[in-house]
Amino acid sequence: MRPVIPYVTAALLFGLGVYGVLRRRNAVLVLMAVELMLNAVNLILVTADTTVRAQLPHGGQVFALFVIVLAAAEIGVGLAIVLQLYRLRATVAVDEVPLTEPVTVGATAEADPGNAAGTSARPGSAERPEGER
Repeated sequence: MRPVIPYVTAALLFGLGVYGVLRRRNAVLVLMAVELMLNAVNLILVTADTTVRAQLPHGGQVFALFVIVLAAAEIGVGLAIVLQLYRLRATVAVDEVPLTEPVTVGATAEADPGNAAGTSARPGSAERPEGER
């Protein structure tokens, strides 16, 4: 078997995946581009396993299996993140995702000027007199 054809195909797939990650704005399409890159790596691993005789038999196929398991876990976690992003922001555009959340002042006891006692101002934690407990 000539290994040039699978190597060139894998290089094209990997390049297409990199282009998809860098140019796409939709998070689902970015995940698909990452999967394309992982499949290119699998193609290289299996081709190298069949062409190069190493000390470890079927080593490339074993590594390809690990990459497939990693890709499945990545898709599971990635789609969960994308679904949560869609629920919160109503969009899956990667450009519109804030990387830092704004800090809200007033949630701590030091920031609350009306709380002279220094106790936490949590909702539903009203101070009760000793006799009502």
